[in-house]
Amino acid sequence: MKIELFYTPGCARCATATTALKAAAEAAMPGVEWSEVNVLDDLDRAVDLGVLTLPALAVDGELVFSALPTAEQFVAALRRRESRHGDGA
Repeated sequence: MKIELFYTPGCARCATATTALKAAAEAAMPGVEWSEVNVLDDLDRAVDLGVLTLPALAVDGELVFSALPTAEQFVAALRRRESRHGDGA
């Protein structure tokens, strides 16, 4: 499972989200691939996914949260996604 956190440098909410959500994802889903996408460097990617506010989260190339979730909401969404995709994903 690949997670992308879209952020901008200097964004306090983005920095807080990165720390808390990355830790929650790694604890709940060992082996998760985490990346941070600076929208100033990769604006086209953000626009293609429909990112309108920051921070935003995409999972496996799909925008899942366009607003900041709690760690619990994020982990629940990851678990639902994993159960839908089953063994082969």
